[in-house]
Amino acid sequence: MQDEGQPWLHDLITVLSAPTMALSEQSGQMRRSGAQGVMHAHSRVLSEAVLEIDGAQPAPTRSGLLSASTALFASIPRQTAGDSVDPAVWLERRRTVSVGTVDEVVRVTGGTRAHGTTRVTLRVAADLAVLADIKSGRTCPPVVITAGSGLEWGEGPLRVQLNGPGAVATVIDDGEAQLTWWVKLSGGSVDEIRWRLTVHDATAVVTAPPVARVSRIWLPKPRSGQQSPPSGSAQRGDPPAMTHGGRPWEHVRADCADSRLPRLLARSIDDAAALRMMTTLAPGEVFLGAGTPWFLTLFGRDSIWAARLLLPFGWQLASGTLRALAAFQGKRVDRQTGEAPGKIPHELRPTSREAAHADDLPGLYYGTIDATPLWVCLLHDAWRWGMPAAEVRALLPCLNGALAWMRDHGDADGDGLLEYRDSGSGLANQGWKDSHDAIRFCNGRTASPPVTLCEVQGYAYQAAIAGADLLEAFNEPGSGQWRAWAGRLAEAFRSSFWVTGADGTYPALALDGTKRKVDALASNIAHLLGTGLLTVEEESRIAERLSRPDMNSGFGLRTMSSASGGYSPLSYHCGSVWSHDTAIAISGLVRSGHHTAAASLVDGLLEAAAAFDWRLPELFSGHARAQIPWPLPYPASCRPQAWAAAASGALVQAILGLDVDVPAAAVRMTPPRLDSRLSLTPLRVDGLVAGHETFSAGIDAEGSGYVDGLSLALVSR
Repeated sequence: MQDEGQPWLHDLITVLSAPTMALSEQSGQMRRSGAQGVMHAHSRVLSEAVLEIDGAQPAPTRSGLLSASTALFASIPRQTAGDSVDPAVWLERRRTVSVGTVDEVVRVTGGTRAHGTTRVTLRVAADLAVLADIKSGRTCPPVVITAGSGLEWGEGPLRVQLNGPGAVATVIDDGEAQLTWWVKLSGGSVDEIRWRLTVHDATAVVTAPPVARVSRIWLPKPRSGQQSPPSGSAQRGDPPAMTHGGRPWEHVRADCADSRLPRLLARSIDDAAALRMMTTLAPGEVFLGAGTPWFLTLFGRDSIWAARLLLPFGWQLASGTLRALAAFQGKRVDRQTGEAPGKIPHELRPTSREAAHADDLPGLYYGTIDATPLWVCLLHDAWRWGMPAAEVRALLPCLNGALAWMRDHGDADGDGLLEYRDSGSGLANQGWKDSHDAIRFCNGRTASPPVTLCEVQGYAYQAAIAGADLLEAFNEPGSGQWRAWAGRLAEAFRSSFWVTGADGTYPALALDGTKRKVDALASNIAHLLGTGLLTVEEESRIAERLSRPDMNSGFGLRTMSSASGGYSPLSYHCGSVWSHDTAIAISGLVRSGHHTAAASLVDGLLEAAAAFDWRLPELFSGHARAQIPWPLPYPASCRPQAWAAAASGALVQAILGLDVDVPAAAVRMTPPRLDSRLSLTPLRVDGLVAGHETFSAGIDAEGSGYVDGLSLALVSR
């Protein structure tokens, strides 16, 4: 194998239906380089697919997405010097990905001067590389392809077939093969050729979600040495309605004068639907795979945040995500994997082939400090949005385990705050900014572990209060101890984290291993807004700092202040802009009443979405909008990515000022006073879900909120 460095993704077109995805050049060609090819459940099953006309590759003219799973590529075969400048032939390639298959239709159209017969070939190769190798830039040798009525290759239980009706299949050499068609051309002729790639992988433990859900109560499947939780719960209510009888979230849409929001929402919902998947170990429990191509699997933090941000469009995704993760909740202390009793895992790497090639992470890895409190927060929020009481009750044993983990294992040194330690294997940093150099002092120096992140304290405080609320609502004991625990955490945070400098007062990014304040100003502090950890005055201080130009790039919130020593606009976590991070900041700013600061970030994120053809990437450059008038791509950014797509849900909820509380039979709307340049009112959003009711909500021309089709009382405006 040869190591060529991590591939770039920003100039590739990705179509997918999890766990299958195809990445190609803008031309539609897939070449044996970088991350191009067809991947299925962490194996690259096709590494080359190059279309040629009479031995030459056509020149690309235009390409784009028709949906998350379909792309169209237009091209023209180049002509000889003696030909007219008018094209004699042109091609359209329509590529569609569905679960385990890739279908392509090549439409060959002849102009008025077209005549004769042309040869169309599709040259292919496969290396069956696992994603760990591809992400590391390691090139793998091609596998042997055999030809019959079509082409076939594989390794063990992983089998791949490529068929093209009417084509002649031949093996070339060096692991290459091809399909060949002969097409007759004449003036105005139209001919179509087709090919289909089919994958069978019996080793994968991530797969597509079911077409329909079976109504039942879920109880965690016991792992080795684990006792089953008590049974006897009532049957679940009506089957979840996430699909509303068709494509997931098919009725979700927005209508307002600012066309950016409706277009972003439409693309994001389509991408989120394509990212839906489940594990074979928790069948039927649907979650969003974190992102393509590297993270199309179950991730604790990412899948939780995605489900949480999409709650306005239904609690069903949250319900499946909670149970999928609870199936792997920690039961024992394992320093190699980071497992501990009650802990929610970070990542599942699904196949034995992947595990055999992974140098850094085991197959099931728990190295995350924040997934466990975020799991509790998601359970509470999903309950408020209408997750049935029986489903919530079934997860209360997992809730108690998660809360206990925060106290017994998350706070290893007993100072009342949650911290993580570098175990020597796996991730050195275990918050959402998990790159090795993400946690820095203002002078640029990297913090040493154990690290105590500021936003994690907000998550933990919110989880403790949310857990107490759930225990009280279901007449379970223990709420008092968690409210007291949260109070002690708040005191410890207030006495340990605040930094006062020449440019203001704000919480430190973290505390290092000696409890020194890691004083870089970073976007992490935005996650504290709305958690309940801060006073009104403290929230105002954070809002003021986030709104300054060193943090607000004009396209979103920088992950680190441009005035910090470690800042770089193209750093993964130290100056770039992350889509979900900005959306979380917008939500917190609206909830805390800081509408002007929120409006600027809303406008910036919508402008970034337009620049990226409405498919928000995982992250992009932190260069100032005043310096460069469009956001620059971060070359290795995943796209589509779950919490980037889910950011649209947070935007909708924040702009509407919507708060749903199904247990209290109430919905509240307090539309924020956003900058008029956004042209967001009047606004109507359809496809919102509370409990088992689908409803619409909007803001009229006078700025008042309304709801349609919902039986819950609108208690405030």
